[in-house]
Amino acid sequence: MGFFDSDIVQQEAKQLFEDYQHLMQLGGNYGKFDREGKKLFIEQMESIMERYQVFMKRFELSEDFMAQMTMEQLKTQLGQFGVTPQQMFQQMHMTLERMKGEIGPDS
Repeated sequence: MGFFDSDIVQQEAKQLFEDYQHLMQLGGNYGKFDREGKKLFIEQMESIMERYQVFMKRFELSEDFMAQMTMEQLKTQLGQFGVTPQQMFQQMHMTLERMKGEIGPDS
């Protein structure tokens, strides 16, 4: 069975994509959120980024040809912007840390 033939992989990919899309829609109103809303949004983004990293690591470690091709395509696409997958995740993390700093420390 191939990597993408797994019901678990398909369901996880679908859920991750849906969660990310939903959060991006909410993010359009980020500036209108109160402090607690911003904290919750950032926490949810961190959770999705962690899930995405784990999912991508599965691609990386898989010996399945299609999984390897998917990773190569991602690397090529990111490479067009001069970024590696690791750098992409580091940049996302830095952005979320900056967002945390903007809302201030917990009281």
